[in-house]
Amino acid sequence: MKLLILLVIVVGVIALAQLAKIYQLSARLRGHREEEISEADTRMNGALWIVFMIVFYATTIWQFVRYGDYLPPSASAHGESVDTLMNFNLAIIIFVFFVVNTLLFIFPYKYRYNKNRKALFLLHDSKLELIWTVVPSIVLAVIIIFGLKTWTEMTGPASDEAIRVELYSKQFDWTARYSGDDGQFGATDFNLITPSNPLGIITEQGVMLANGKLTDKIDKLQATLDIEKAHLLTEKAEIEATLHGGGGHGHDVSHSHEPSSEHTALLESRLHDIETVLSSGEALVMTQAAYEAKEDKIYRLERHLQRILELQPYDFSDGRSSWEVGKDDRIVKGEFHLPIGREIEFIFRSRDVIHSAFMPHFRAQMNTVPGLPTRFKITPTITTDSMRTILDNPDFNYILLCNKICGSAHFNMAMDIVVESQEKYDAWLAEQKVYTAEQN
Repeated sequence: MKLLILLVIVVGVIALAQLAKIYQLSARLRGHREEEISEADTRMNGALWIVFMIVFYATTIWQFVRYGDYLPPSASAHGESVDTLMNFNLAIIIFVFFVVNTLLFIFPYKYRYNKNRKALFLLHDSKLELIWTVVPSIVLAVIIIFGLKTWTEMTGPASDEAIRVELYSKQFDWTARYSGDDGQFGATDFNLITPSNPLGIITEQGVMLANGKLTDKIDKLQATLDIEKAHLLTEKAEIEATLHGGGGHGHDVSHSHEPSSEHTALLESRLHDIETVLSSGEALVMTQAAYEAKEDKIYRLERHLQRILELQPYDFSDGRSSWEVGKDDRIVKGEFHLPIGREIEFIFRSRDVIHSAFMPHFRAQMNTVPGLPTRFKITPTITTDSMRTILDNPDFNYILLCNKICGSAHFNMAMDIVVESQEKYDAWLAEQKVYTAEQN
């Protein structure tokens, strides 16, 4: 069937092409030149513009009627304001769309070619310039003021009773964090990020554990370098030259200094260790590039360790240390819950690149920027179960998406949101595990 339809279309196109050739040939036989346009041609073209306008408007209006609202139902208190702002902008766009296109379609018909009419030469019209400058400026000013007012309401300071939820983004997933009973988020540092501490929450045990792990890595790398054969042979030759008075650099013996007995004992002990490694067959042969790469890695690990050692705890007004505050934070993956009717303040952070936290049903979107926390507040007004009833979709879930193309697996960066009663929310939150450094 599809092949038959395709063949009909191809035959139709070929037939139209042949008819056009026949028309051109007949015009030449009549002595008619293609560049000469008759009044009948202009009337037909003008009428076709009107016909096209009617068809164009009819299909546009049909799409509005057929597909209706382009947004899902709003499920937050400020969502109504956002929808009002969007509908206001859409009304202006639709009005301008019909006015401009009506003029574009009518003018070719109204001002079609007429040999008895002479075109008016208009050099300048100050009144016209004023109209099309002032009117759009006023409309844009109204849109900007309306938009800023709505935006300020959504991003202004949250109330003291607001629940604070941190949404942490990285390629390619989200992590949610809730503060503990103290209502405070623990301090974080990217140097403490590990698979079991994805947010880098600072605790005393976490700092000690990170120090231990880094020190072990440095010691293992250094141990590898200490048994590199070429460097051991070089060091052995230098020690032997020193012990025999050669200085190890080919200088005259008369200018060398005899090492002290204590230094000599150390050199002999080191020489014994080197000979033991060389004779044991444990010495490694490495290229100079590989050796330097391990040296560079040790340097970077030592810098990382130094940054962690520089982390100093500070005290809150109630005497609690910043290293203790994060112990009772709750880290959630997969989905997070919100209570209906409570103001929620989101704090957004990013580990790697700029992401965009987009919650379409809450009319909320905010960029997550590395090193720069951003904020947004909402108040959910419809539970997940109620929205499933409204949409007649038992599988519906609110969702958090990344609305910034952030890499190859951007499409996979999503997290479910559950809106429920305060009682169910409290019960769910109580079930979430409390973060402690010992979990690392």
